[in-house]
Amino acid sequence: MNVLGLTGWSGSGKTTLLVAMLGLLAARGLRVSTVKHAHHGFDLDQPGKDSFRHRQAGAREVMIASGQRWALLHEVDGPEPPLPDLLARMSPVDLVLVEGFKAHPHPKIEVHRPALAKPPLWPGRADIVAVACDIPPLGCDRVQLPLDDAAAVVAWALRFLQIDAAVQDVP
Repeated sequence: MNVLGLTGWSGSGKTTLLVAMLGLLAARGLRVSTVKHAHHGFDLDQPGKDSFRHRQAGAREVMIASGQRWALLHEVDGPEPPLPDLLARMSPVDLVLVEGFKAHPHPKIEVHRPALAKPPLWPGRADIVAVACDIPPLGCDRVQLPLDDAAAVVAWALRFLQIDAAVQDVP
């Protein structure tokens, strides 16, 4: 599967860009999935629901299924699963967009906003292949993409990943 990440400091606009990209990619007929890294524990269940009670009682995995979607909740003992292990569990698609997982060496676009007064992540990082920014950063030796133009970011990403956009064009 093609994998492209979005990385950057909290509040930089990673999720906003990812959501805009998803809509544009889906409109082209691409099948796209996402992986979102959470820094803290999270729960998709609600206390009192049956699936929550199953996990609380000791189930290692709980699958919730309906006519609209299904989800598999898996309890983890030990270290966080590495990104390749998570990707291996996903159904094949044209592209997986990954938000977070800064340390994994997959290609990434850094979402950078100088107004946050945070240092750029790209220096010394070969995995950051482009920078999406609202103000062009000084000294940036990467491809610079307009943060407010998701269509331009998508067009660049398709070329970079060598995904044949012509096949994906949907009238």
